[in-house]
Amino acid sequence: MTTFQLRPILYFALLSCALAWLIALPVWLAGGLQHRLFPVIGAVMMGTPALAAVIISRFTEPTARLRDSLGLSGWRPLRRTVMYCVVALLASLLIVLVSLVIGSALGYYRFDVIHFSGLQEMLQAKLAGNKEALAALPSIGVVAAISIVQIVIATPFVAVLALGEEIGWRGWLLPKLMPLGTIPALIISGVIWGLWHAPLVLLGYNYGSTPGWLALLCMSAMCMAVGSVLAWFRLRSGSVWPAALGHAAINTGVALLFILGAAGQNLDMTQVSPLGWSGWIFPAVLAFILFRFAKRPHGPSPQF
Repeated sequence: MTTFQLRPILYFALLSCALAWLIALPVWLAGGLQHRLFPVIGAVMMGTPALAAVIISRFTEPTARLRDSLGLSGWRPLRRTVMYCVVALLASLLIVLVSLVIGSALGYYRFDVIHFSGLQEMLQAKLAGNKEALAALPSIGVVAAISIVQIVIATPFVAVLALGEEIGWRGWLLPKLMPLGTIPALIISGVIWGLWHAPLVLLGYNYGSTPGWLALLCMSAMCMAVGSVLAWFRLRSGSVWPAALGHAAINTGVALLFILGAAGQNLDMTQVSPLGWSGWIFPAVLAFILFRFAKRPHGPSPQF
């Protein structure tokens, strides 16, 4: 049985956050979120948890196989792992969709799946001044259908970037925390994941003009709720890949917020979507059901 060791976890948390701040430094020094290299910087930042996990693993577990320490093994049987990857993708997209349904029921979000007025509004803003491009677009229903298909197609590619985070959070960190018990492991890993986003969240990424302390609080809560579902897939499959695919589906699936929404909404991201409190309800309930009633995970045994 794996024994709990505090020092490697502290080193990992500090190193992953320090690397994230280092990568994000150009954004802070010039341009903020409007920095011309922001998409590249954000993508590179996603690799810092994996880099931190590799470094800490090499120093603290020099004799262990690196791919085992990082959760990159566990592909056999292949069919089983692929099944978990597909289910994780679908479950994560469902998390996004249900978050919008709950947000709508609470009055924080308005759907428009007939005229797709929100999508029309977004396209008109994006193609403003280009009447030829607007005229060349197919019907808005077709555009919406294509956009949804693109989300599914893009998710496996985004998973390559998400793997940079998941190797750290669910691949390396989560099993190291499991000796504390399932609930403490899920909470601690979620908080570390949430705080790691600080370099961008404090600049207004995801939460706009929301006060920094509240944005970080919401991000950490979201990471605990959604991360608990991803954690189950990682433990149950014995591989980090299903968690990476689920993580990617959350990232790409947030586009549904704009595809399915009504025009003219002033959305408060602390209240709607998986980023807001109404979006934490379903993944928290789903995680409880999975850990409480599903078969024992492949990895460290959960202890409620």
